[in-house]
Amino acid sequence: MTSDDFSPAGAAIVADGVRRRYAGGFEAVAGISFSVAPGELFALLGTNGAGKTSTVELLEGLARPDGGSVRVLGHDPYRERAAVRPRVGVMLQEGGFPSDLTVTETLRMWAGCTSGARPSAEVLDLVGLAARAGVRVKQLSGGERRRLDLALALLGRPEVLFLDEPTTGLDAEGRRETWRLVRELREGGTTVLLTTHYLEEAETLADRLAIMHQGRIVTSGTVAEVTAERPARIRFALPAGVPAARLPLALRAAVDGRRVDIRTHALQESLHTLLSWAGDADVELIGLDARSASLEEAFLDIARTQHTEKERVTA
Repeated sequence: MTSDDFSPAGAAIVADGVRRRYAGGFEAVAGISFSVAPGELFALLGTNGAGKTSTVELLEGLARPDGGSVRVLGHDPYRERAAVRPRVGVMLQEGGFPSDLTVTETLRMWAGCTSGARPSAEVLDLVGLAARAGVRVKQLSGGERRRLDLALALLGRPEVLFLDEPTTGLDAEGRRETWRLVRELREGGTTVLLTTHYLEEAETLADRLAIMHQGRIVTSGTVAEVTAERPARIRFALPAGVPAARLPLALRAAVDGRRVDIRTHALQESLHTLLSWAGDADVELIGLDARSASLEEAFLDIARTQHTEKERVTA
């Protein structure tokens, strides 16, 4: 965790030493701390069972923490729900809509419980459901139901928006349209807390993120900060007749036949060494691909490391 990841003064969302236990003593959230600045998009990532949903439920005020404290817009979202709820939008992983109501009827029903609700036509246009306004909920596709979930979350013009797996079930076009809308909301000053299994989604949208594992935050920061901890990758194939033993000794390479995989924390320096050697030796590097670590690689590396450590401790 970087030094800026927990700075509660003026934050829109604050989790301070938060714990959540279930029956039998299982601790799903084991003392995590982070804050989200106003107008920031913060992604909470983790493996299955990492504690993301349990954490988000505490932030939404659906449960009370067993330790530590939570603040949303300066209030305890559980004890001061009346002060927080009108200013917050929540998109759950799965909504429970009356299947025989139309899309518009569902919005009107929800609007009756929402302070300062947007007009139905406006919010349907925002999420791309205007053409489906008169369709019954049971006739919507899975992706269209997710758009309706988002419409209900946006109905009250929230200052803080919780998005729990918002693009599950959407096709590629629908996912990118949702990303565009989320960016516009953030640019308009809405604070967004996002959970997602799509790492590309977090990499594209998040100002900062945290990765959870077994109830704890194991790393956090900007995407660049999180990926910088992992090595960059250079891959290529050598021409027939050029043995990998001819590669510069400074490059630590893994070789599989003619395929070469180099991992490095100094991408520019390593690439310069490799290209200088190839130029001097008149060797073509077939399919050369060099790139910094992706968020997916960082995530998988963290998951593998934590799993290995668990096996070592329990051995």
